[in-house]
Amino acid sequence: MEEKNIQGRRNFFRKSLAAGLMSAGGLSVLNGCTKETSEGGEKIKVMTTDGRLVEVDSTSLKSVSTEPAVGAEARKGIPGRKFVMVIDLGRCKNAGACTTSCQKGHDLAADQDWMKILLLRNTKETEPYWFPKPCFHCDNPPCVKVCPVDATFKRDDGIVLVDNDRCIGCKFCMSACPYSARIFNWEDPPESEIEDVEYSPETSVPAKVGTIGKCDFCPDLSRKGELPHCVTGCPNGAIYFGDANEDAVSNGEEMVRLQTLLTDRSAYRHLEELGTEPRVYYLPPTERMFPYERGLEGLSEEEMALYDDIL
Repeated sequence: MEEKNIQGRRNFFRKSLAAGLMSAGGLSVLNGCTKETSEGGEKIKVMTTDGRLVEVDSTSLKSVSTEPAVGAEARKGIPGRKFVMVIDLGRCKNAGACTTSCQKGHDLAADQDWMKILLLRNTKETEPYWFPKPCFHCDNPPCVKVCPVDATFKRDDGIVLVDNDRCIGCKFCMSACPYSARIFNWEDPPESEIEDVEYSPETSVPAKVGTIGKCDFCPDLSRKGELPHCVTGCPNGAIYFGDANEDAVSNGEEMVRLQTLLTDRSAYRHLEELGTEPRVYYLPPTERMFPYERGLEGLSEEEMALYDDIL
């Protein structure tokens, strides 16, 4: 029974968002393998958060668009979701694929890094490790509090976004963010294949010069049942993403229970003592797939100089 429940959750995460359906009362729709209707087409099977299949009236379900939300709708978030990211530091080797995938997906220039990879060292007695750093989508975000025009906002699904239609480029949010997770768009976006698209805070495309940009957790992909660009771009499965309400996260290769992963691997949140309540968790680099030196291979002397203080 337990194996069936786990498999059901795996199918749910991969397919239910793409189906664009939600149910009342916290029930999550299972598309494809679990969807059944009565002869009159009025009944549908859905999965509860504890893994049970129940039958409900189809009229209790409402459609959720798979297209990026705009305007006021973009501020609400995806109903019933609470997105979370988990990064396994033992799997990161500074491949940089998470950064480049993010840049490509958001039409960013090569020097615009929403996902930065740092080299950190806790003490002189311990080895350095690579540390991917996105926006932390804090539940108590300082950036939201200081924005004078309500351009940066926190949604019900846990995601913090920036509305470039409102942003005036004052940089107050950049100063308030203790994680330095934001960048300023000094120039127009580079030429790309992305044309004639309506701007949405969920895609951050097209970017606007004189405004703020940052990691957005790719809610436009979540609406289609897909994982963020950084997750699918990582060749080592270091980044997990999912829904805390469903207690499920995936790195594209495996689906695991969120709380089990956090507990078993002694997860922590970066600078959580600041009271920001970040929605990104880290798994300590105790089970390393690679020595940290692998991430230094092929770097120029100028790039290597950036790590002098650590090494």
